[in-house]
Amino acid sequence: MALEDKARELGRIIGQSDEYRAVTRANEALAADGEATALLRQMEGLRREAQAMMQRGDEPTDDMEKQLDALLTKVQTNPSYQRVAVAQENLDKVMRHVNDWITDGIQKGAQSSIITLG
Repeated sequence: MALEDKARELGRIIGQSDEYRAVTRANEALAADGEATALLRQMEGLRREAQAMMQRGDEPTDDMEKQLDALLTKVQTNPSYQRVAVAQENLDKVMRHVNDWITDGIQKGAQSSIITLG
């Protein structure tokens, strides 16, 4: 089996994992949460406005910063958003383990004198 095939198989397995499915479900629930999506859109609009001001050499106003802080607090306390954050953190942990296992395999493969084809 070629390296590409093994990588695709690993991706397929990760895509079928409970952690990946939890992220997908949490994102779908977030998208269906009108309040959360409205808060996220409002926060993104303010962020873009502040970024445009900085690109022009201006500083965002104190009022904009207060609004962004208030929106961030509302977003972070929204149950749908919290579920996404937790699910994503769990998937990130799995991916860190996968990366560690791959690194371990690379190190062992580099030390092995046995050559495998395919």
